[in-house]
Amino acid sequence: MQTNDIGYAVAALKSGKRVAREGWNGKGMFLFLLAAANGIPTTAIYDPALRAVIESEIGSDKFDALGSVRMFTADKKVLTGWLASQSDLLAEDWLVLE
Repeated sequence: MQTNDIGYAVAALKSGKRVAREGWNGKGMFLFLLAAANGIPTTAIYDPALRAVIESEIGSDKFDALGSVRMFTADKKVLTGWLASQSDLLAEDWLVLE
C-alpha cells in the first residue's frame, strides 16, 4: 500500500502543485506555496502600515520575502502562514490535486 506522507506533500508544493489531505472535511480546501522572491517593490504592498515598516527597517523601496505555505479554506478565503498540526505531520493521506 502506498502512503503519501508530509514529505510527499512538501515536495509537491515545491514543484508548484496544490495538496490536500484526504481526511480534511472541508470541501475545496487545499494548500499552495507562495514562493520566496527577491527585489519586490514596496509599491506592491497595499497595507500602508506594513509598507512603512519595511521601508523604515530595510531603508529601501525593495525587499526580499521568504516563501510561505498558504491554505485555501472551505469558505473560499486564503489563510497566510498555514501551520501543520501533529495529525497533519504524521498523516499518510496527502493528495496532489491536479
